[in-house]
Amino acid sequence: MSHAPTPSQTVGPFYGYALPFPGGGEVAPAGHPGTITVHGYVLDGQGDPVPDAIVETWQPAPDGSRTGLPGSMRHDPASGKVIGRNGVDFTGFGRAPTDADGRWAVRTLPPGGVPYISAAVFARGLVHHLFTRVYLPDLLDAEGGAGDALLESLDAERRATLIATRTDPRTYRFDIRLQGEGETVFLEFS
Repeated sequence: MSHAPTPSQTVGPFYGYALPFPGGGEVAPAGHPGTITVHGYVLDGQGDPVPDAIVETWQPAPDGSRTGLPGSMRHDPASGKVIGRNGVDFTGFGRAPTDADGRWAVRTLPPGGVPYISAAVFARGLVHHLFTRVYLPDLLDAEGGAGDALLESLDAERRATLIATRTDPRTYRFDIRLQGEGETVFLEFS
């Protein structure tokens, strides 16, 4: 009996099983008074929600430090599997899966030294994850990003895809459009 070769795969679906961990979107220490929420939807080219994506975030601490605190992840002593955060330390790293409606959320602290949170998107149909930035409008200067090389390099329509909308004093909405009209600006690193 002859078998055809296994077809190549795009990212996933393993990432939905292997990458999420309990409390992945809870970046801020429990009960911290400076916590902000950044949330939104991951949308495909037709504007439909992607229910099985993951949004990974990284950022400096509010004081601008980028080292993070190692050891805040708790592991099961028998299996070594991540079972959550310790709830005390800020590491600057988050990993939030989308729900059935394509919605994701992280609770974090405002980044120091930069006006944005870096993000990567893992989703079905992607050969490689996509990198972008979530700019927080109240951290941008009065000119809407003057001095930020990336924002200055973009026309107003493309720039708008990187700037979150503040929906209340501690909450920001940032939808990620993978392609099509209003596609989020994605970055390439080599």
